[in-house]
Amino acid sequence: MTEYQLYRMMLYVFLAAAAVTFVSLLKITAPYGRHAKKGWGPLVPNKPAWLIMEAPASLLFLFYMLIADKDLNVTLILFQIIWQIHYFHRSFIFPFTLKSDEKVPLSIMLMSMVFNAVNTYIQGRWIYSFSPSFAYTPAWLTNPRFLIGVAVFAAGFIINKHADYILKNLWDPEHPGYRIPYGGMYRFISCPNYFGEILTWIGWAVMTWSLAGVFFAVWTAANLGPRALANHRWYRRTFPEYPEERKALVPFVI
Repeated sequence: MTEYQLYRMMLYVFLAAAAVTFVSLLKITAPYGRHAKKGWGPLVPNKPAWLIMEAPASLLFLFYMLIADKDLNVTLILFQIIWQIHYFHRSFIFPFTLKSDEKVPLSIMLMSMVFNAVNTYIQGRWIYSFSPSFAYTPAWLTNPRFLIGVAVFAAGFIINKHADYILKNLWDPEHPGYRIPYGGMYRFISCPNYFGEILTWIGWAVMTWSLAGVFFAVWTAANLGPRALANHRWYRRTFPEYPEERKALVPFVI
């Protein structure tokens, strides 16, 4: 079996597993953050946990570019920059801005690390090795699919980071606990950070115009969609004054 055949098999198997994950997470909420519970292994402080979980996505994507089977051009380098805008920040900056001292179960940290490694393999090997030779030439930068994808990616990134900023500023180390967030997209939904991240990877799927990109968008929605619903229910249970007009994930819809 060639690497490409193995790659395709892995892509389809994990894509099918996204459906199972989605259904499972509708019934069992991942036990971290406000949903933390015992029985999922030792707890790891959130800063090193985030670093360990997310760093493979940043480092491996760079590695796949360095061992690329293609001659690098401006498009392939720009894909690297766009990916790192999200993942270098998520891996090496975001964890150290956290104000809370919450802990993450070791099992959740390891599962996230494995997924990031698998997903980065699927994205990186497609972009830098397995995509057709005529794909991702410099001309791709003027293709409407690339331009629309970048616009969607940028919108999702901004929504996600602004929502995270609001959440971080709500946390008071002297009086720890969750509060109702206001401002930005929180006027419309309970989880604009998740909405923004889903948009980000829909944008990536469009700009790469690939099944690999669809894989990432589907997995992001399968993971974060159920969690947004769980967070929304938690807010309503916890705060009687929680705004009735807010939806969970998609403004005016869900």
